[in-house]
Amino acid sequence: MLNLFFPKLCRGCQRELLAHEVEICTYCRHNLPIACFHKNGSDEMLQVFYGRIPVENATALFYFKKNGLTQKFVHALKYRGVKSLGAEFGKWLGAELSECDAYHTVEAIIPVPLHRKKLRQRGYNQVELFGKEIAQALNVPYIDDVLVKITPTKSQVFKERLSRIFSQQEVFEVQHLQKIKDKHLLIVDDLVTSGATLEACTSKLLKAGGVKVSFATIAITK
Repeated sequence: MLNLFFPKLCRGCQRELLAHEVEICTYCRHNLPIACFHKNGSDEMLQVFYGRIPVENATALFYFKKNGLTQKFVHALKYRGVKSLGAEFGKWLGAELSECDAYHTVEAIIPVPLHRKKLRQRGYNQVELFGKEIAQALNVPYIDDVLVKITPTKSQVFKERLSRIFSQQEVFEVQHLQKIKDKHLLIVDDLVTSGATLEACTSKLLKAGGVKVSFATIAITK
């Protein structure tokens, strides 16, 4: 009866969802701009970090374009409280990574954290369910108490300018380094633009010693 008066709609096109669909209709799923570098062998995302930090592997599910379909889903996840989208994307990517030899050596999933003030405002970290589903698919722990955001930052609207100054800011800190020492970590985030956030996180995590890092995001700007 509730669905009759308040039907569940696709977050992309607002079509009514069928019984087997969750947040995304089949039409939108087939029209999302797929990146999936782990499947096509592209090093496009790796090139973002070339000469900056050592990265084992890097992949994203989709390409992100302003006003595009991916933006609708990412914004619904990030700003409209649709946490289940994170789980859906995590199941999608996790299933694929579990079939990739390059990701079989991953030993833990590390989410990019939110500052405590932003976490209180939003009520959740938008990459939490995304990361937990990938952790389950790879059968590795999800560790969210090692990397901590200690300085709030604004949205990277002027990404080129922020990219130059981000590494100079003490934005992230690490704790409980014994949990990640000598491990291959997969850092997860919702979106990579300039790569400054992932670079800053990696620089801190490498302090543990013997750490190898790979990246997995929901989307990458094109």
